[in-house]
Amino acid sequence: MIQQSLLDLWYGFGVAFQWHNLLWSFFGVLVGNLIGVLPGMGALSAISILLPLTYVMQPVPAILMLAGIFYGSQYGGAIGAILLNLPSHPPHAVTCLDGYPMTKMGKGGTALGITMISSFFAASVGIIVMIFASPLLVEVAFKFGPTEIFSIMLLGLLAGATMSRGSPLKGVAMTLFGLMCGVVGTDVNTGTIRFSFGLIDVSDGLELVAISMGLFGVADFLMSVNRMTAIGGGMKLRLRDMRPSRAEMKEAFFPMVRGTLVGTLFGAMPGTGPTITTFIAYALERKVSKTPEKFGTGMIAGVAAPEASSHSKTQVDFIPTMSLGIPGDAVMALILGALLIQGIQPGPQLITEHPDMFWGLIASFWVGNVLLIILNVPLIGVWVKLLRVPYRFLFPSALFFIAVGVYSTQNSLFQIWEVLAFGIIGAVLMTLNFSVAPILLGFVLGPMVEENFRRALLLSRGSMTVFVERPISACFIAASALLILVQLWSFARKGKTKTSNLLPQVPKVEGQQE
Repeated sequence: MIQQSLLDLWYGFGVAFQWHNLLWSFFGVLVGNLIGVLPGMGALSAISILLPLTYVMQPVPAILMLAGIFYGSQYGGAIGAILLNLPSHPPHAVTCLDGYPMTKMGKGGTALGITMISSFFAASVGIIVMIFASPLLVEVAFKFGPTEIFSIMLLGLLAGATMSRGSPLKGVAMTLFGLMCGVVGTDVNTGTIRFSFGLIDVSDGLELVAISMGLFGVADFLMSVNRMTAIGGGMKLRLRDMRPSRAEMKEAFFPMVRGTLVGTLFGAMPGTGPTITTFIAYALERKVSKTPEKFGTGMIAGVAAPEASSHSKTQVDFIPTMSLGIPGDAVMALILGALLIQGIQPGPQLITEHPDMFWGLIASFWVGNVLLIILNVPLIGVWVKLLRVPYRFLFPSALFFIAVGVYSTQNSLFQIWEVLAFGIIGAVLMTLNFSVAPILLGFVLGPMVEENFRRALLLSRGSMTVFVERPISACFIAASALLILVQLWSFARKGKTKTSNLLPQVPKVEGQQE
């Protein structure tokens, strides 16, 4: 079995290295990387723009190009998140939490170096999983019904609600606010429009790109509008500054491994996007860290884990899309559409009916990730020079690109007003020392939690015991309950310590008996 897989992979490299396939793969990676840097222009925008081009292309180069755009934009989005606090792709909103503080400390090059290493490591693991463990992962994915998905999403919500610095209560409050934003729009089960306040523009819900841009990009600009100096005016531009030290690599290694495992696990589950994996990977790192209070101040683990999870998820996402015909997110749905345009039906027979496409695609992942490194090593100076642009020029130009990028998602001016509204909300909350990251987490997970909760109850005829009767669901529910108990115990202990510190200390008189 392993020998046959290796022979098939060798055949795939032969397909990927055909000059026209290699050229289109390079084109996809280059376009994805450049568009990913632009605020608001992620993989979805790039693939949507170039999808008509695949009508006149052969199937193999067309899919290789779209795949290159996908993972190329993943790395390009990390550049904007780390250097400018602008998550052009929603999964990179978590990278902003520690990547941008590293940039302000003069370690933007190091953060990008860690991102490049994490992405290549995670992508390689994801490719290996695709080669050898696809049948097993598909089998595991089929065991996750609405009950199990609800339970794991609930655990993700609880873990993410307390991932922010400061008071856990503030984190819970922000998560609840995100949940409220997530239920705006049309109810998928009844078709009823909820909480729209008569605005027809929000009948399909609030836009994820608009919220992430507003909360992270515009809010930070509003907070820093009086800044006169460039963000990285004193940053070194030497290429070797991008190479992490041995101590930094040691600090990033285990977060990178854990993030890769999280991304691989969620990659096999249809319907779970990369945004969820990055939040859960970040929350996991904060829970296992000995210094969780330092997260959000420039921790390497806060960059390595979410970036690794995002890239491993990106690779493994192709398993349910290609083998089951079930897309993991909107980008995968577009790629699935491209397959159908070419007259190729995704499913278990795809590997045997179109081996050149399947194995050529897998081999192109490695080729494309190597091309990404080759591209970005010389370009790193260009990205870092962005930070030397005076803020009075950077601020309006970034807002312009945000407006263009957000408008292009649905050609709606209302989306731009959404960005502005959430930018003001984010600036006010940041002034009051609230973390805005849990808002995005609640917004992403909330609708999925509600939808799967209602489906599970529908299938069980309203019985709540279904969540503890199924073994996988019971484990996640138990973990959620344990997490709540730990938070309550920690809160009670802090309250007791604070009370004891407020009690007056009676000075002991010399010679006085106890």
